Amino acid sequence: MPTTEMGSATWVPVVQTQPGWIRVLLPSRPNKSTGWIYSDGGGLQNAYSPYRVEIELSSRRLTLFKAGHRLRSWTVAVGAATTPTPTGRTFLMAVLSPPNPTYTPLILPLGMHSTTLDSFDGGPSTIALHGWPDASVFGQAVSHGCVRIPATALRVLSRIPLGSSVLVTA
Repeated sequence: MPTTEMGSATWVPVVQTQPGWIRVLLPSRPNKSTGWIYSDGGGLQNAYSPYRVEIELSSRRLTLFKAGHRLRSWTVAVGAATTPTPTGRTFLMAVLSPPNPTYTPLILPLGMHSTTLDSFDGGPSTIALHGWPDASVFGQAVSHGCVRIPATALRVLSRIPLGSSVLVTA
């Protein structure tokens, strides 16, 4: 594993352990890929995040939990029928500040990719949470797979630890 992803420290969720090894969720194709890392060699840091983000595509709702308790919930925009937001377990991979922001001041890439696009806007079609200047999109299925979120949600979610769990359901 690289020590950084998209300019941020690499933090991935552990999904299984056995003596000397940990199985982690990877930010690679296909979505939900996992890999084993030898854990007895040192050099790994462990951290616990009490945060979990749940995105329900049918209700177009994002809910933030901390230690199992619902903190906040927002109406969001999700992928259009031809470019759907993929479902499954993933994680918050990075917090990016675009050098010349146009539609959002921050982008929160997730450890998953579009299932219909091989690339998007010069990148590998990584799915992200990001803001949007026109609130009329919230509650709609209009994006290229990313989840467009209100400014308040963007501020709150940009503060949760990298590697925090994200679950996207139909």
